[in-house]
Amino acid sequence: MLYNDPKTFREDMLRGYVAAYPDYVVEVPGGVARATKMPEGKIAVINGGGSGHYPAFCGIVGDGFMDGTVVGNVFTSPSTEDVLGVARSVDNGRGIFIVGGNYAGDKMNFNMARDRLVGEGVDCRSFYITDDVAAAKAEEKEKRRGNVGTFMVFKAAGAAAAAGVSFDDLVRITEKANERTRTMSMGFRGCTLPGEAAPLFHVPEGKMEIGQGIHGEPGVGEDDLRPAAEVARILVDRVLAEAPADDSKRIAVILDGLGSTKYEELFVVWGTVRGLLEDRGYTLVEPLVGEYVTSLDMEGIALAVEFLDDELETFWSAPCDTASFRKGASSMAAGERKVYAESVEAAETFEEGSEASNAAADGIVDAFARMQAAIVDAEDDLARIDGVAGDGDHGRGMVKGSTFAADAAKAARERGAAAGSVLKEAGRAWAAKAGGTSGVLWGSALEAAGEVVGDQAESYDASLAAKAVKAAYERMLSLGGAHRGDKTMLDVLIPFGEELEAQAAEGRSLRDAWSVAAEVAQKSAEETANLVPKVGRARPAAERSLGTPDAGAVSMALCIRAALGPGRPA
Repeated sequence: MLYNDPKTFREDMLRGYVAAYPDYVVEVPGGVARATKMPEGKIAVINGGGSGHYPAFCGIVGDGFMDGTVVGNVFTSPSTEDVLGVARSVDNGRGIFIVGGNYAGDKMNFNMARDRLVGEGVDCRSFYITDDVAAAKAEEKEKRRGNVGTFMVFKAAGAAAAAGVSFDDLVRITEKANERTRTMSMGFRGCTLPGEAAPLFHVPEGKMEIGQGIHGEPGVGEDDLRPAAEVARILVDRVLAEAPADDSKRIAVILDGLGSTKYEELFVVWGTVRGLLEDRGYTLVEPLVGEYVTSLDMEGIALAVEFLDDELETFWSAPCDTASFRKGASSMAAGERKVYAESVEAAETFEEGSEASNAAADGIVDAFARMQAAIVDAEDDLARIDGVAGDGDHGRGMVKGSTFAADAAKAARERGAAAGSVLKEAGRAWAAKAGGTSGVLWGSALEAAGEVVGDQAESYDASLAAKAVKAAYERMLSLGGAHRGDKTMLDVLIPFGEELEAQAAEGRSLRDAWSVAAEVAQKSAEETANLVPKVGRARPAAERSLGTPDAGAVSMALCIRAALGPGRPA
């Protein structure tokens, strides 16, 4: 894969993308927005997710489709601040509709941004797509993730907004499109992140992955590699198995190459797919064969269908004009260009902290530096562990988060921040710049801890540290929906906090209490190998993770140990 620096792949990609299509998109804080003004009174519709999926998601910005896209790091949720940046750029005064895939990090960050916008008086709503039939059974379809069918739901939302429907109708139409869309996928070779030498997951010779996700998640099972006609039959059988009761027998169809499957191969499969669909009485409405939702260089194939009614068919066939996808007459390049204001960040000032708080702040800055160094050393191991049942990006995400946090902590301390403010600034930087599920959880947890620690305490002991850790994991519990035993970082942070509290009750010093609790954290991380994930991207491949500890739990224990350091812990 071509890149300059893996750490700046997203930024370099966006710079080149807007340079390639200046009539369609401009770069705004957090992603891209349409280059031309929207019609008066139009509801702004934005989507988002990690990069690596072009032309979805940022390639479909323009008339009749998305008004903006929030672009995260590769396969990583954009941060809350990224979502706010794009939303504010396209706000047209009528409201903002945020549409994304059903992934924990996307939902947390998008919903936090939505709630902040609502608090500012903006009518903002969100919706998450669940088209991947391999990700959960029909009776648990709310657990399904977004897959190639997201393209169809995005199209319905974009076309409906362009038609000037009310906000209530826009939500209803999007919900209906999602309810009537199904996707099934097959993987033949894993995708490779920029800078990595090996794919995120390995498909054995002569095998194929059944139902892998678009972020490189391995599938829910393996089967022998089949001829194209048999692959086509598996795909068709699965997406038609959940046809709605009021099936009109008219469907929109996408046969998608996931990054490295050649068009000629897709055409071979399509010949069988079309025949099978028509043999079962379906009329295909403007079907698409090509690349619409990719996964970097993944070799695979996906079939998505949308069971149309008259309303959905109108929106599927409606004209649109974007850099990567066009229907009908082009009008975008001739539109009036919108001028976007540059965002200016004011440097925050901090109140003077107590003597004890300033001394603790120095220790916290040192702790973040040690954490960052430890995570950098462990990046490859964390990626390998995460790749067993997840998408393999945990190592890189933790490197970004810990680096931004360490830099922010140091900068805040240099501007006079005391202990609580240093923690909060580190948390804000981690959440805003790292993105992803772990980014928002780590960031919010650090902010919660900082609120407890404060800047004016006269002493910083094990009891205060235990209260801060409890606030951190309670914030994670409230945000992520995970619980102890779900095979997440909480399976480390909660027992660590409980042991820290017990040690404090016995009168142990902060360092001694932290040292004992860190051993509990390490043991707890190792014991997650006996659990199966119940939330997150690893859940559909849960059984594969047995015998392997959770990557988030491992990195949490590593950070706890690193924070202890050679001297007094933070």
